[in-house]
Amino acid sequence: MHLDRTDFAILRELRKNARLPNKTLAERIGVAPSTALERVRRLREGGAIQGFHAEVQPRAVGIGLQAMISVRLARHARGDVDAFHAYLLTLREVLSFYHVAGANDYLVHVAVRDSDHLRDFALDAFTTRSEVAHIETSLIFNFYRNADLPIYRDGAQAE
Repeated sequence: MHLDRTDFAILRELRKNARLPNKTLAERIGVAPSTALERVRRLREGGAIQGFHAEVQPRAVGIGLQAMISVRLARHARGDVDAFHAYLLTLREVLSFYHVAGANDYLVHVAVRDSDHLRDFALDAFTTRSEVAHIETSLIFNFYRNADLPIYRDGAQAE
């Protein structure tokens, strides 16, 4: 899918506010509303936009604590990696996870009620898995999402 300047402008605006009315989006990027609507449809169908999400206030839904759990696997066989990845997708407490290079293999962002829930979750969810050799938990004091995420095209940052 080839993206041009207008497409990148749309992606930047929707990253900041996915509920932006089409008319406002069109005004901000300098195109007709019909053009903006068609471009957003094309970006969705082409896979550049994968979905629209609501930012939820953790405390409003009973989340009192968030943590990042670093996980080191015992082996790096594809079967173990794939099994652990599939397992993470089944855990309600997991908000996101990253398969990374370095001393650890995964960074797992979790949300729990309190420290007791975190302890029980870490012990039950990770130390019981044969794929896992080591875990280390870091508490998250604050979480910020950068709505101005840089968008790159062909190795260079798009304007």
